[in-house]
Amino acid sequence: MDRRLLFAGLAGLAIGPRGAIAQGTASWAPTRPLRLIVPFAAGGSADQTARMLAEPMAAALGQPVVVENRPGGGATLGAQLVARAAPDGLTLLYGTPGPQIINPHLMRSLPYDPERDFAPVVGVKRAPNLLCLHPSVPARSVPALIALAKAEPGRLAFSSAGIGSSSHLAGEMLKHMAGIEMLHVPFRGTGPGITELLAGNVQIAIDTLSVLLPHARSGGVRALAVSTPQRSALVPELPAIAETLPGFDAAPFNYLAAPAATPPAAIARLNAVVNTILAEPEFRRRMTELGEEPAGGTPEALAATIRAESERWKAVITAAGIRAE
Repeated sequence: MDRRLLFAGLAGLAIGPRGAIAQGTASWAPTRPLRLIVPFAAGGSADQTARMLAEPMAAALGQPVVVENRPGGGATLGAQLVARAAPDGLTLLYGTPGPQIINPHLMRSLPYDPERDFAPVVGVKRAPNLLCLHPSVPARSVPALIALAKAEPGRLAFSSAGIGSSSHLAGEMLKHMAGIEMLHVPFRGTGPGITELLAGNVQIAIDTLSVLLPHARSGGVRALAVSTPQRSALVPELPAIAETLPGFDAAPFNYLAAPAATPPAAIARLNAVVNTILAEPEFRRRMTELGEEPAGGTPEALAATIRAESERWKAVITAAGIRAE
């Protein structure tokens, strides 16, 4: 179904607080359990938030919401499953930057069309990364780190959760915007990369705030800045990298998407339910404790965000010459 037709179907619905669709949402109700596909293994940030959403979604919709982890192919396997699912509102993708934003520029071919095969539902969150150093690195600010990297090109190494991961692209963005050279050392996930940072085998990481912050508070690493355009409410004492490099923004965006041709009434109901959950004080408190920022908004706003994020990361991937293995 052409996305213009989907949006035309939504255009006549009233938009309420936080962009939730306020009318016409009662015309669709699931008759079977929903599947929320997370294209990563259990235990990560995406999986954690998906499971936080599943319980209140189930309560609101009157059907269980089952989280299914389908890792592999840099998130392409889980995305392909959703793209090929029946467009009945019962199968949703927990989207991260990979499936529709990064992979189209990183991989030579995809088993789905990143634009035509999905219908946007609602934004979920932004998850800030934290720029940290091993304590042996003699830099205590972003400007000092940049000066050190310029003085000794290529000596500093940064870890990532793998080629094309948000931590990899954040490091490449730092290199590009600061005009510095650093060695990229990819690992199979955030955990192994952080282990090597703690051991001093790599000197830098720009990775998940909620994972790195405990190590920063215990002294295992030195936290310098957050990757969001503004400071994080969880660590307001830390500057944003953007305060040194204006425009720097490397906070992964998460969202829900459905198969293309999902009925507008289903999209509307799901959008309204998730917006309501994201507005609840207790849910927001839990996200804040993880250093994450709730998103929400309309399907149209989500579609625009995906397009903007895709163009932004395309520039970084092209400048760095990154290709998936």
